[in-house]
Amino acid sequence: MRFWQEKQSLMWKHQYETVIITPWGKNALRVRAAKYPKFTENDWALEQPVEETAAGVSVEINGNESASITNGRLRIQVDFAGIMTFYRDGEKILKEYHRDYDQPSCKESRCLKMRGREYKAIIGGDYALKIRFESNDGEKIYGMGQYQQSYLDLKGCTLELAQRNSQVSVPFAVSSMGYGFLWNHPGVGNVIFGKNYTEWEAKAAKQIDYWVTVDDNPAKIVENYTEVTGRAPMIPDGLLGLWQCKLRYRTQEEVLSVARKYQELGIHIDVIVIDFFHWTRQGDWKFDKEYWPDPKAMCDELHAMGTKVVVSVWPSVDKKSENFEELSNRGLLIQTERGSNQTYDFQGDCLEIDVTNPEARAYLWEKCKQNYYDYGIDMFWLDNAEPDYGVYDFDNYRYMLGNALEVSNVYPKLYAKTFYDGIKSEGREKEILHLIRCGWAGIQKYGALLWSGDVPSTFESLRDQLSAGLNMGLAGIPWWTTDIGGFMTDDVEDEGFRELLLRWFEFAVFSPILRMHGDRGPHDIPPLSDKEWGGGSLYTGHSNELWSYGEEAFGIMKKQWELRLSLKPYIEGLMKEASETGAPLLRTMFYEFPEDKHCWELEDQYMFGDQYLVAPVLQMGQREREVYLPVGKWKNITDGQTYEGGQTVSCKAPIECIPVFEKLEK
Repeated sequence: MRFWQEKQSLMWKHQYETVIITPWGKNALRVRAAKYPKFTENDWALEQPVEETAAGVSVEINGNESASITNGRLRIQVDFAGIMTFYRDGEKILKEYHRDYDQPSCKESRCLKMRGREYKAIIGGDYALKIRFESNDGEKIYGMGQYQQSYLDLKGCTLELAQRNSQVSVPFAVSSMGYGFLWNHPGVGNVIFGKNYTEWEAKAAKQIDYWVTVDDNPAKIVENYTEVTGRAPMIPDGLLGLWQCKLRYRTQEEVLSVARKYQELGIHIDVIVIDFFHWTRQGDWKFDKEYWPDPKAMCDELHAMGTKVVVSVWPSVDKKSENFEELSNRGLLIQTERGSNQTYDFQGDCLEIDVTNPEARAYLWEKCKQNYYDYGIDMFWLDNAEPDYGVYDFDNYRYMLGNALEVSNVYPKLYAKTFYDGIKSEGREKEILHLIRCGWAGIQKYGALLWSGDVPSTFESLRDQLSAGLNMGLAGIPWWTTDIGGFMTDDVEDEGFRELLLRWFEFAVFSPILRMHGDRGPHDIPPLSDKEWGGGSLYTGHSNELWSYGEEAFGIMKKQWELRLSLKPYIEGLMKEASETGAPLLRTMFYEFPEDKHCWELEDQYMFGDQYLVAPVLQMGQREREVYLPVGKWKNITDGQTYEGGQTVSCKAPIECIPVFEKLEK
């Protein structure tokens, strides 16, 4: 073992492996290890400039026996076998899992031949990599993006590190032991937060790369993390009220008629969204003129109402698209490694544009600017952003940056960057927001509003979205929303669905964005055209406006919308805080009350910012539920009754509202 110091970094080499540990942000260290002669120049999620300073940084080397590096409150100790142990203020928080017999004096010495860092050569390629850490009994783990499950605490879970519709891999974990861990790989893999050990795996990579920070509480850990990965900008004005959307408005007149009716009812919609297949073919990226004859006039009328316009963009390109030949000839599409040259097969034989290629990003923006933005479209809905594959055989797809196994998870981030850079080049940097179905570490800095994807219209799914939104916020992404009522509705007339819709709406009032959307079945509405392509060829769902579900439901949602409007100044303050510190709007109870042990056990209530405690109703027919109030004074916003905290109270939950408490004492 040979240790040495290079600038502020600690390095060592043993046999074919080289390791470097570098100070990287506040109370944080970045660890890289490789069997190649040099490390790559890819910083991946760690793109923000980091000040190089000697303050709080020290490197100590004890010959060939041991070494350590300290940055602020985080220290890594390395022994003679290269095993790393991590300390927060002198207390051990992590240690590499080592079960080999090369340390006869160590109690972990075993004949299992398992090491903390594992390299498995890929024939003709790089390495499949694993790192392992000792498990900590009693530890809780959060973050990691969005997974469709009810578990908020991820300890004991196995998570696929891959992007799918409604699954968003953002590999940053927050531990109850006071550290945050970023797996800085954009490739496909897995993480197992096991009871016996933790294991991170990359299916294909050139080097191990991860980043660790420590601090007092989850809020400060997220702040440290977003300092090095980026923070959301301040959200543009006029977006915190109601967003109206459905699958799908088929014509320009349908959009305008909905907006006009809202205006007649005295309900202002901040945004109206034009969904998919308004186009001719996938990859044309333009309106079908038969059904959208004058997009500029449409935008002008909507803007006069004070309503902004969003249009859906997909990355898929039909082989019959007018742009396919040029994109193919210029090498701007994702390739297959074997078999049929196809990546997506919904309503066409498609490949998807390769946004890891800067030329492809420029091409896509130019088409969308010419055919949408120049007409007055304000924002873009970047759907299918994973990208959505016909089959998730990641090893069969290749990007400019490499095989999908190695780089695929970064795709949605670069998809968002495409439109961020484009709108910024137009001088409208303060007006950037993209609704997007997927993301990766650092996407928040590109103005990305993630939504939870095409989820079922069930109470079980609503429960899953609560955990998804809370963990997404802990992964550094504060702009998050859902399809109110879920996306996939079998029968729009079902009374059970209407109850779900109302409960979902009441939850959404206390979320970053209030957005109506969904595919309201059954699909019994005839298409506008019998052609096999174009904007009139595809099905549409039933109506999804506030008035679509009867007078009682309309009255409840209108009152809840008015509550939302009263909260707008407060939400604007939360958005400002998110842009300054990375703080999420949806916050776990322990985020606000880290010293309260009971708050670490709560998974079905949350804080909306630091002032409102929200207890959503997550079961059909439920009209009462228990709510835990931390120490302090709390007021039920429905009946005005005040309570002393430090207790669990039983609250009424009529169909008109869910329990929400305002914190009266700071």
